[in-house]
Amino acid sequence: MPRLPPVTLYLLWILTGAFVLQLVTGGGNAANSPLVDWLALWPVGSEGFGGGGFLPWQLVTYAALHGDFIHLFFNAFMVWMLGAMLESQWGTRRYIQFVLACVLAAGAVHLLFGLLGVFPAGPALGISGLAYGLLLAYGLMYPNQQLMLVIPPVPIKAKYLVMILAGLALFMGLNSPGGVAHFAHLGGMLGAWLVMRYWRGDPPFGKRRPTLRSVR
Repeated sequence: MPRLPPVTLYLLWILTGAFVLQLVTGGGNAANSPLVDWLALWPVGSEGFGGGGFLPWQLVTYAALHGDFIHLFFNAFMVWMLGAMLESQWGTRRYIQFVLACVLAAGAVHLLFGLLGVFPAGPALGISGLAYGLLLAYGLMYPNQQLMLVIPPVPIKAKYLVMILAGLALFMGLNSPGGVAHFAHLGGMLGAWLVMRYWRGDPPFGKRRPTLRSVR
């Protein structure tokens, strides 16, 4: 296996370490860990420690926590598979910008739709916003690249997969609001789209800036 670029490697270590701490402090159940009270993204207006309350740092720290091993596995897999490739092309600095844009946008969109009452109030956790942002970036850069789905095992072009996943996230967010932060997934895609347009100097940002050839 090729050596992982640094940010991708550190992210995988952070995600794994945080999950182990959740298990240890939660009596074997990651979702019951007191870390969720401090670090998960709680709705704006909630107060206090120990029972959950919104704090500014949660807009970043929520991404390190996960509800169970399956949740962690699929997110870490996307970071490993797509994140390593994109970091190698963009470089460390731009990849850090990309990660922060996806995580912050995912958290902000989740909070916004929570304030609008679209879904029941509750904490959000997981780096799925970045995973969806990575998918969008890959689809924009390599729209006609064939990807093989696991279920069902059929090939599909990257651009179509991105559209299908975005449509499903929107549909599920509006019609099945409990349990999964679907709007955070869309927020991660929004953050990815915005930061890539910023690099290129496209609207709504200013004049074109020097950019990597791989940012399309």
